[in-house]
Amino acid sequence: MNEKIIAKLEILAESAKYDVSCSSSGSTRRNKNKGIGSASKSGICHTFTADGRCVSLLKIMLTNYCMFDCAYCINRQSNDIPRAGFTPRELADLTIEFYRRNYIEGLFISSGIVRSPDHTMERMIRVVKILRTEHHFNGYIHMKAIPGASDELINQAGLLVDRMSVNLEIPTEENLKLLAPDKDHKSIYQPMRQIHQNLLENIEDRKKFKSAPKFVPAGQSTQMIIGATDESDKQILQLTAKLYKRPSMKRVYYSGFVPVNGYDKRLPVVQDVPRVRENRLYQADWLLRFYDFNVDEIVNDRYPDLDLTVDPKLSWAIRNPQFFPVDINRDSYQKILRVPGIGVKSAKLIVMARRHRRLTFEALKRIGVVLKRAQFFIICHDMKKFKILDSSAEYIKLSLQDTPLLEDKAIYQPQQLVMGW
Repeated sequence: MNEKIIAKLEILAESAKYDVSCSSSGSTRRNKNKGIGSASKSGICHTFTADGRCVSLLKIMLTNYCMFDCAYCINRQSNDIPRAGFTPRELADLTIEFYRRNYIEGLFISSGIVRSPDHTMERMIRVVKILRTEHHFNGYIHMKAIPGASDELINQAGLLVDRMSVNLEIPTEENLKLLAPDKDHKSIYQPMRQIHQNLLENIEDRKKFKSAPKFVPAGQSTQMIIGATDESDKQILQLTAKLYKRPSMKRVYYSGFVPVNGYDKRLPVVQDVPRVRENRLYQADWLLRFYDFNVDEIVNDRYPDLDLTVDPKLSWAIRNPQFFPVDINRDSYQKILRVPGIGVKSAKLIVMARRHRRLTFEALKRIGVVLKRAQFFIICHDMKKFKILDSSAEYIKLSLQDTPLLEDKAIYQPQQLVMGW
């Protein structure tokens, strides 16, 4: 690998690192026609897949030159940073060389916008076409769709890649225009809708013609920047819930604002990256998708922002004492699932196990319930043998605010997601 390519790689990999919307796949692409590589639906990400495999993904920009001047973006037009750009063939060949050296298993490709959205999209598609048709590469590819690109180019890309993402960046139109005057939500939502519609049509086509190529089999994702503007957690999660109503939307990612561009009067002064808030939003996102919570239960007019001292599930439980105690041996799966310290896996095991015997605290411990958290909210067969604390909400909060989330042995981060909570 020559020095020129290495220099470009260093610059463009650095420029791509703030996009977190690329951690999991959910796509299966089998090797065929003596090609190279394959993709597994169990997931591909920067660190670990859902089944525990350690894999790597080349995350890179085609170019970090950009005609837009978004205040929050390190690659904005007015920022004084080293610039570089690959040709489509250079990036395709680099990907294959890394794959053959066993450095990577897939590719995440994005780009600054050069000349026009269509011109940029065409060049990224050219990279993928070289990989798929000339190198017969069947590995996982995630492409960042360019807002403003034509529907035809979105269609072409979707038949070649496994997942596409269109980043919302700023949750509200007003604040987006403040920080990114060249963008608007209309141009962002249009490719989102196009990907969704094409995916639904492709599913119907494949029912009739099984040989029809798949369109973004791993769906789409998006990212919102948190802390650069004044949106409340309620506004962010309401938008998240709307996005998840589309079956094609697999993940919404939250990226704490990082001041990478020096002083700009449009941006807030941030001493530390708001990692705690970012983490709480991921936890709330998990409640929406897997725990049957509504947005209004997590955040509402009275509590517009998430409590940073405890996780949102515990915060909800403390605010709703009328829901408790939950009888582990009698109450429904839905009620048990809402107990802090009990995850999806544990709740299912409880419902199965209690068919055969009355469950005790010791049995709950063996199942995997985090009793330090759950003890405040449940009753079970031998409750007299276990000290149930008739405690105030403040005492519970203080007792558990530093307790790690261990339900189903899971903690989720934006780049490393492990199931359950």
